[in-house]
Amino acid sequence: MEFTEHIDALRSAGSRLSAAAAGAGPDAAVPSCPGWVVRDLVRHQGGIHRWAASIVGTPRTEEWRVDLDEVVGTWPDDADLIGWFGEGLDALVKVLSAADPDLACWTFLAAPSPLAMWARRQAHETSVHGVDAELAARRAVAPFPARFAADGVAELLECFITRPAGRLRSDPARLLRVRCTDAPDDWLVTIGPDGVATVSAEASTGADCVVAGCAHDLYLVLWSRGSASGLSVDGDSGILDLFLDRVNVRWS
Repeated sequence: MEFTEHIDALRSAGSRLSAAAAGAGPDAAVPSCPGWVVRDLVRHQGGIHRWAASIVGTPRTEEWRVDLDEVVGTWPDDADLIGWFGEGLDALVKVLSAADPDLACWTFLAAPSPLAMWARRQAHETSVHGVDAELAARRAVAPFPARFAADGVAELLECFITRPAGRLRSDPARLLRVRCTDAPDDWLVTIGPDGVATVSAEASTGADCVVAGCAHDLYLVLWSRGSASGLSVDGDSGILDLFLDRVNVRWS
């Protein structure tokens, strides 16, 4: 996906999160983020939008890991919460849309460019937390387009779990194949004692465990927002169990 598509997806995801959060109310529990209520969820995502906008818009070239209290300053009260969230979303969309494609700034995931990383990361972060808001509102989770959902699975498998600090390990090494049934995306994940490597799988690629499903279902399950019961699992299902236990994303 192009970064302009991610910006459009970010805008849409923010609207989806706002609507669900408003429907749920600030004190509703967020079942997919234990210990959080909707107020915490909206404040977190609104703070992250402001943090990302500052990194891209300044631009900041050094790592900026900071408490969101420092980024936000004064948190909104409940009456202003949804409006405050919308202001931060709009500001981030404007910053990303106006950024030079050759922008140089700090990043923390592999990507074709810094702008591509930030647009993609914010699109998927906001989408995943939009699912949290829908679950808090006791709504059915609206389906994601296959292309976007597959892109979110790719970000997780290719960029997140391959980072050195990840918890996903196996000795001996095990091969997990993840295949979309409604998109041309297919990955082979090698889970070893020292780390994880992910590459595109070929049609004949074998694995110790093969997990297949529509991109939307894979997106929710692998980002810890859905049940694996609807997926097809062939081979050693314990490898999927290991993945879901060690890649337990609650605050993306």
